[in-house]
Amino acid sequence: MERIYDCSVDTDLLNGMRIAKVAVGRSELVVLPTDTVYGIGCDAFSAKGVDALLAAKGRGRQSPPPVLIGTPHTMNALAEYVPEVAQKLADTFWPGALTLILRAQPSLNWDLGDTKGTVALRMPDHKIALALLQEVGPMAVSSANLTGEPASTTCQQAEGYFGKSVQAYLDGGPSPKGEASTILDLTGVSEQYDDDGNITVTGKIRVVRLGALSIEKLRTVAGDLIEVQD
Repeated sequence: MERIYDCSVDTDLLNGMRIAKVAVGRSELVVLPTDTVYGIGCDAFSAKGVDALLAAKGRGRQSPPPVLIGTPHTMNALAEYVPEVAQKLADTFWPGALTLILRAQPSLNWDLGDTKGTVALRMPDHKIALALLQEVGPMAVSSANLTGEPASTTCQQAEGYFGKSVQAYLDGGPSPKGEASTILDLTGVSEQYDDDGNITVTGKIRVVRLGALSIEKLRTVAGDLIEVQD
């Protein structure tokens, strides 16, 4: 039976984390707080869990969920290729409200939907989310809302959307930002090094969604590689 666990109460936090960990291990769904909005998530390597997540949201396979990770190093294990600019963006803005789309490691045994060989990665800046991710590993996590409805900024709002289709609700209080992450697509960026070690970068970084992190801040790291659609 689903329950909301108040993570400001130590006993609830411990019980909620334990139940959430078991649920993720069983390919079930949990709702967790992040630094942007609440997320609904499952084991990223469970096709059954991802199917349940997409069904709960009313989404098809053409809308694959992003993957939340507990450490920046995990990006290198999940992505086939991490451009230097992607590493710099992660070093600067993770944990935080930035999602990076990269080419997925082809050897990974997962099915997130119709990803076209890519994966969207983010390390959230929220102690409860990070604690769970460090316990269970990468999670497929989408905003906690039904398709077409506003994203949940409270756990109660998420519970209103999903009810018993979620096994555990981790209540971390109102979302600090209340705005989704900014999403950058780096799959068009490639790098070549000459014999002297100098790097030539080709391609552009495409802004897929403008969210809590501004273009101005991102440009302090990526400069004019960031392409904004008119």
